[in-house]
Amino acid sequence: MLKLPQRLRLDNLPEEWARLESTLRAELAQVGNAAGRSVSLDASGLNDFDSAALSLLLSALRLCGQDGWQLTLLQAPRALRELARVYALEHLFWPDAQVPAEAA
Repeated sequence: MLKLPQRLRLDNLPEEWARLESTLRAELAQVGNAAGRSVSLDASGLNDFDSAALSLLLSALRLCGQDGWQLTLLQAPRALRELARVYALEHLFWPDAQVPAEAA
């Protein structure tokens, strides 16, 4: 399982995305032949973040989706989920979330 860093803010986003993108690509290649095309991303250690974290997560989601993979975000801090809700993105990361009426 891949892990998000403790800190994801605008000032460290480029290097964290480079690291995550590389790791994600390696993970997708390594388990590419496995059943259930899903990759899990553990967010339990994330404790210092701003909206840049959503940008990184959207990029990861896009990268996985290009080849039909599903990205599962696990143990996300409540504040991250709330931030995603404010931006009407919660349903992209947590399938149990309701799709906003205006997005449906």
